[in-house]
Formats: sequence, structure tokens, C-alpha cells
Amino acid sequence: MGKKKEKKEKKAGKRMSKKELVKVLLDLFHQKQGEVLPLKYIFDQLHLTTHPLKMLCIDILHELQEDDYINETDKNKFKLNTHGVEMTGTFQRKSNGKNSFIPDDGGDPIFIAERNSAHAMAGDKVKIAFYAKRRGREAEGEVIEILERANDTFVGTLEVSKSYAFLVTENRTLANDIFIPKDKLKGGKSGDKAIVKVIEWPDKAKNPIGQVIDILGRAGDNNTEMHAILAEYGLPYTYPTAVEKAADRIPDEIPAEEIARREDFRQVTTFTIDPKDAKDFDDALSIRKLENGLWEVGVHIADVTHYVKEGSIIDKEAEKRATSVYLVDRTIPMLPERLCDYICSLRPDEEKLAYSVIFQMNDKAEVINSRIVHTVIKSNRRFTYEEAQQTIETGEGDYKEEILELDRLAKLLREKRFAAGAINFDRYEVKFEIDEKGKPISVYFKVSKDANKLVEEFMLLANRTVAERIGRVPKGKKAKVFPYRIHDLPDPEKLDNLAQFIARFGYKLRTSGTKVDVSKSINHLLDDIQGKKEENLIETVSIRAMQKARYSVHNIGHYGLAFDYYTHFTSPIRRYPDMMVHRLLTKYIDENGRTVSEKKYEALCEHSSAMEQLAANAERSSIKYKQVEFMTERLGQVYDGVISGVTEWGLYVELNENKCEGMIPIRDLDDDYYEFDEKNYCLRGRRKNRTYSLGDPITIRVARANLEKKQLDFALEE
Repeated sequence: MGKKKEKKEKKAGKRMSKKELVKVLLDLFHQKQGEVLPLKYIFDQLHLTTHPLKMLCIDILHELQEDDYINETDKNKFKLNTHGVEMTGTFQRKSNGKNSFIPDDGGDPIFIAERNSAHAMAGDKVKIAFYAKRRGREAEGEVIEILERANDTFVGTLEVSKSYAFLVTENRTLANDIFIPKDKLKGGKSGDKAIVKVIEWPDKAKNPIGQVIDILGRAGDNNTEMHAILAEYGLPYTYPTAVEKAADRIPDEIPAEEIARREDFRQVTTFTIDPKDAKDFDDALSIRKLENGLWEVGVHIADVTHYVKEGSIIDKEAEKRATSVYLVDRTIPMLPERLCDYICSLRPDEEKLAYSVIFQMNDKAEVINSRIVHTVIKSNRRFTYEEAQQTIETGEGDYKEEILELDRLAKLLREKRFAAGAINFDRYEVKFEIDEKGKPISVYFKVSKDANKLVEEFMLLANRTVAERIGRVPKGKKAKVFPYRIHDLPDPEKLDNLAQFIARFGYKLRTSGTKVDVSKSINHLLDDIQGKKEENLIETVSIRAMQKARYSVHNIGHYGLAFDYYTHFTSPIRRYPDMMVHRLLTKYIDENGRTVSEKKYEALCEHSSAMEQLAANAERSSIKYKQVEFMTERLGQVYDGVISGVTEWGLYVELNENKCEGMIPIRDLDDDYYEFDEKNYCLRGRRKNRTYSLGDPITIRVARANLEKKQLDFALEE
């Protein structure tokens, strides 16, 4: 009997390679983290009964010790060496299982294997134990505590069976579907989109357990999908009744004593110019010739903060939202509808309260003086951009003298701005024409024309004037705390990459020299590519090299606009920073008030910047959804496009006709083995040397459309 048993073990002994033994050893040390393990105990636990295996084990233990991975605390007693290093930071989940941990104090990301992630989710604040580093292996860590969940609610589609249900999520932040007990379904049925909150994730369980918070409706239904996009970004899709009720109580008549306190502009020619579907008119323009021969141009902005008092229920909701969100087919307003579309909106033939910047300008569009005052106005007419554009082009129409004069002055202002080094990104936007069911019927491009630029130029001037009024102080005096809109210089490394990239198309770019030198060189490039096939591509890559503009009380100027002082003052109906600016201006100018808390306002600025980013992402997501929906009806059709992105998993292609973007998966490029060349933005075939580069024209066929994932797959059309 004994012989047989020994033979069996020998066999077992042969089977275990060094690699396998290392793995089980490490697992044992990690399981018994903090404990001292005697050699005999290790042999027992790992069933190492043969002499060769024991010897191999001792060899490995010595190697691990040399690598500083374990310590020998006493003769033949070992312990995992964690160096007592525990770190806190953010957990990032990757769909390929290569999760990482970003330490709070900066420093390199640390790899966290799925088995060591303790069910952490994307963005969670976690505490990890840092394994000692081994030769030739990347640093590794293990999540030991989840400090705070970034997000415990998820959007997905319900799958309901007899006795239980699951939420299947689309975004890759969750590796597993969420299990939902029958009594936590809230009436949801299979195929419903729902928002589910994770209530627990037991240690041994593969799936988190959740409960339904809200049923959004049937998957694929337009309303449902738009709400799902908002919910996915944590944005609200309904307006709280209590806040709407508070707005309903605000009177719409303006008391006589309020009018008496203000400058009266009701008799001056004033109009609004807005998109054709707009209801919330934030801004109006007035113009008249003064007796001193100067032009008086008034930029009149809805006086929102007259109606919304700081700390009120309406204000708190606006602060939380920080911005209105514009999806393809709807607006999710920051303020209750009664305020945005009715009381504050500068509607024609109605007396309205405004906060205005009044300029006196000469014929060369030089500002001789300006003042910031509370006013009462009455708009004479509401123009759409198209109507104003027609007047500019034909010289005919209502208030043509005023519109033509404003256009002339705006063009001079614009010229000066570019001379000072502002960067001219003329992007068009993709818009959908949508039927009453929300179905996209056609795509069109919104291009910025003279009428848009006229309004833009005066808004920029007003914003800049307001920022200078507070920020520019005599030497030795400290400026009061104020939210600025700031924009940093481009990242030098990204600029160098851009210069190398465009050199392939035969263009040059200055990457050193003064701020103005570089921006003039970028402008020169943008002029050169006008109308060329690579225009959109180079513009996209250039924008990627730029920093993002954001809000802050620490002013560094605005690089892209070439302004030393800039803020947001002109859209208080749809942006919270503008409301802050209105309040602080009133406090500092009218009441000569003391400065406010820098810490408090910087936190509000950071929140506003973050919400602006979320709103932009949701907006892009809704466009993406409509593009896929639009292309679903065009499966099998052939289009010309341009390669708009190159990655190791495939080529992104943007179609010329409608700017929809889809992907040709690398597995479909089967005529060769393709390698990804990151530096040159291309895929190169190993045998035939065929390359696919960013910006190349390409013809495709629409192969698949997945609405759930908002994904289009294209196939190469030879």
C-alpha cells in the first residue's frame, strides 16, 4: 500500500512546474497576509510531500526573499513583506481585466488583478496593500478596503425570469450583471430600461445585488433612451416639483420702484438673435448713435439673480445642476421652465429686467468707455440667426441699418482679436432633423455664419469687460475673488506631436516662441487646410492638442481667445457660473461689498467645470445614439469617408455625407497581419506593407448597427 501511495505522489510531484509552485506559494502568502508561516506549515498546506518538491519550494522561498517579496522572520519562518505600505487612491476598471489603481499623491498607476479587486468599481476610492516589487514584474496591489463608492447606481436593461432578475449593463464599468431579487423589481419587466442601485456585493458572490430605483421605459423607445443617457451620466431627467412650485410663486409684473432704480432702455432699438428653436433668450443687443458721434452698443443679459436669490430652493437646484443640458431632441434646463422660457427670457414687446454692459465705441470699433448697469429693456423684435443672416447678405429687412452697423463693428472686433493671437476654430456641428416620435429623418450641418459671429463678438466683449472690471486692479492692490473662465497654453508634448503629424501632409507649425507666435502659427495652419480633404482631420487633431477651458478663481487668462481676463456673464439662464458672476458684480460694484471666500468659490468653479464636462459627454452620447439609429435604416449601403481614428483594435471612419462615425474591426482587415503604429497614427500590413493612416479617404459598407452600445460597424468596400 505504502509503495503505491508514494508512486502516486511522485507522479503528482512531477506535475508541478516551478511556475505553478510560485503561483500557489504567492497565493498562500497573500491569503495569510500578516501571518508568519513556518516551513513545515507551508509544505502541509500545499501538499508538498516529495523531496524534489520540497527542495524546489525552499529554492523559490530564497528567491522571493532576495526579491524582497517575503521576509524570513526566524529560522525557516516566513512572512509576506508588504512594507506596511497601504495607499489610498482611485480604482479604475478596464474591460480587459487590467484594472489599475491611481494613487492620491500622484505616482504611477499600480496593477490590480481582478482576483485582488474586492469587487471595487470604476472610480471608487479604495485603500490597497502594495505588494513588494519583484524583479521583472510590474508592481501589484490588492484592494483591502473600499472607502467610498463612486457610483452605486447603474443603467441597463432588465432580464426577468420566473424567480429572479438581472440588470444587464452596457457600459464597461461593471464586469458583472446585477442580480435583482423579485421583490426589488418595482414592477419592471424584461426589456425595460431601469436604474438600479447596488445594495450589497457579498464577498463570495459573483454578482452584486441591487434594487430597481426607477423604470425608464421600454428599451429602444426614444424617451427611454434619452433618459437612460442622462441617468448614465448621473444627470437629472426630471425637474423637482417643489422647485417648480417655488418658481410659480414668482410674480411676473415689475414693480414701478424697481424700474425707477434702473437705467431705462425701453425706448432704444433692441433685438434678440437666437437659434430658430430657442425659447430662452439670454441676451439682447441695442444700438444707437449718440450726439457725441459715438455708437452706443448695449449687451443686455437676463437679470436672473434678481429673481433667484442665493440659497433659495431654486438656487440650490441650479447650483447642483450647474448647467442646462442640450440633448439631440430636448433641453434639460438648469432653472424651472417658468423662469427660463417666460419670466427671465428677453421676449419681444415685453418689459424685462436686464444686467447690461453699455459700450461707447467709435467707427473703428474701439471702446472709448463702458459701464456695467442694471437696466429695464423692451425688445423690438426676435430674429433667428437665419433672418439676421439674410439681412446681412441682402442689406434688406427690419432694422437693417442697426444690424449692418453691428455686423461691421463685430468684424472689426474679430479682426483685432485674431491680430492679438486668438485661435480660429471654425467647427460645424452635426444636427438632426427629428420627427415628433424622436426619429432622425435627416442630418444637417450647423455652420457659424456672420450673424452668429456678430452675436459672439459682442458676448466675448461683454464677458471680457466684466472680467477686466474686477480683475484688473492698480499695482499693489489685490483683486477681489471672482470666477474666471481660464484656458491654459497647449501641452508642449502634444504640440510637438501635432507638428510631426501635419508634416506628413506638408504643413509646418511653430512649437516654440511667444504665446502669440505659436497661436498665429496654428491659425496659419487652420487657414491653409481650409477646403482641403484633410481639413477636418487636422482640425480635430489640433483641438486634441489644446487644453480644455474651465472655471477658476485663479486667473491665468484665456489662451484660445487671447484675452488676459475672461469670464462668463452672458448666459445666466443656462449656466451657473454666470449667475455667480452677476451676484458678485452686484455686490462689488453696487454695494462696494467685501471680497468672498476663495475656497468656497473655487469649489463652485470646480463643480461647474465638472458638470459642463458631463453635459458635453451626455450630449455627444445622444448624438451618437441618433447617428446609429439613423444608420440602422441604411445597412448594406456604401459611403465614402475618411479615417478619423486608428487604434490597435480597428479603424474609425467618419462618413463624409453625414459625419456618422463607425469602426472597421481589425479582424475584418484579413488580407494581411496589421500592426498598429502609434506614433504615425496608422495600421501597417506586415507582408504587403499596405497602410491605413489617419485622414486617408476610404470607402465602406454599413455592416452592423448596435443601438444598445451606440456602435456602428463598417466593412471595407474594395
